[in-house]
Amino acid sequence: MGKYYLAVDIGASSGRHMLGTIEDGKLTLEEIYRFENGMTNKDGKLLWDTERLFREIVSGMKRCKEMNKIPVSMSVDTWAVDYVLLDEKDQILGDTYGYRDGRTTGMDKKVYQLIPETELYERTGIQKQIFNTIYQLMAVKTNSPELLEKATTFLMLPDYFQFLLTGKKVSEYTNGTSTQLVNPVTGQWDDELLEKLGYPKKIFLPLQMPGTEVGELTEQIQAEVGFNCNVVLCASHDTASAVMAMPSKEKDAIYISSGTWSLMGIEKEQAQCDEESRKANFTNEGGYDHRFRYLKNIMGLWMIQSVRHELQDAYSFAQLCEMAEECSAFPSRVDVNDDCFLAPENMTHAIQEYCRRTGQQVPQSIGEIAAVIYQSLAKCYGETIRKMESSQQKTYDSIHVIGGGANAEYLNKLTALATGKTVYAGPGEATAIGNLMAQMVKAGELADLMAARACVYESFDIKTYKPESSMIQGEK
Repeated sequence: MGKYYLAVDIGASSGRHMLGTIEDGKLTLEEIYRFENGMTNKDGKLLWDTERLFREIVSGMKRCKEMNKIPVSMSVDTWAVDYVLLDEKDQILGDTYGYRDGRTTGMDKKVYQLIPETELYERTGIQKQIFNTIYQLMAVKTNSPELLEKATTFLMLPDYFQFLLTGKKVSEYTNGTSTQLVNPVTGQWDDELLEKLGYPKKIFLPLQMPGTEVGELTEQIQAEVGFNCNVVLCASHDTASAVMAMPSKEKDAIYISSGTWSLMGIEKEQAQCDEESRKANFTNEGGYDHRFRYLKNIMGLWMIQSVRHELQDAYSFAQLCEMAEECSAFPSRVDVNDDCFLAPENMTHAIQEYCRRTGQQVPQSIGEIAAVIYQSLAKCYGETIRKMESSQQKTYDSIHVIGGGANAEYLNKLTALATGKTVYAGPGEATAIGNLMAQMVKAGELADLMAARACVYESFDIKTYKPESSMIQGEK
């Protein structure tokens, strides 16, 4: 049996602990712990419960000891843009807000008073999203300036959790770029930008690349979980880890990291910060091995997840896909990136109201609601690919769908039809796999990124969807 590595992969709706090992050149995965996640509404504020999340991290680590499968290293990844401010005693200052909270409304205008939007994109290459950290910090500066004054350290959430595990404060690069405060040329915080915005430079730690060792577990954590191991930086923005696990032998394939969000794009060796990219709202997020993920954020499966919760989770996602397929002829479409779908009180009502407001047929049944969501997502994918091909002045033949959405068969069929591309779907646990890959490359079990992707290709079944038939052609 090979060495074990532990990926703690925390998404916006759930978290999981995955043990990985290499056997006969193939990666074997074992999910040992899973837990629910979500923002809590406290006095009208959407917040993360970081104490509970850390307890879940430790609980999952205890399972390793119980199973006598002790990892040689571990790493934590989460979603992007959310952070904590720590005081001089390393306690969190204020609330830990979730990105769907409305406190950033109007903060873009305050930022652009200090730096024009066009210059901001030229400097960072990051697409405008009202929940980006740059706007969150402007909300702090505007409404609670004393927090920034008291702060001694800024940490993204995975960096904070790894600090609690090791006692070492390290800021990871890929998640750092999602703040819209990083220079894509230097790969470090843009000090001049921070100064313009009035954010204290002293609180931002130098950015470190995936593969950097953070340190061993503290004695307190060792006593609690029953073992010691190294904590290593993965690409801690979950999308960066997912893209690392793309099972492609091509250097510039299109991918959709499909989960709560759909992140659709390509890899590039340099950031593309031109005006056409800004107007099309493409972003240049940091990736593994100094690559850039030139992509667009699309609302993703959040909409169908929300509808499912409104139905008390009475249906599986597979059942929702089946009901949607039965209603394929339903004609209405929505703009999945409209702000009205970011955090509505009721997603079903938000979809119905959008259709009513735009003069379209209003969906009534569960199947019709699901059909509107899936067909609208596929339509957005098609539009995004056409803009991508225009910006790159080339045509792509295929799309790799990785992450949980790889299991959404109906959506994958629609994607093949809407884009005219062959869709390769899988692996489903791409983020956890990418997390493990970074650790294994660090340990020397895999030579580099291309070797890691070749290992993924050999280790997992990939389904193929052809646009001309939109039917599964078989498995590799």
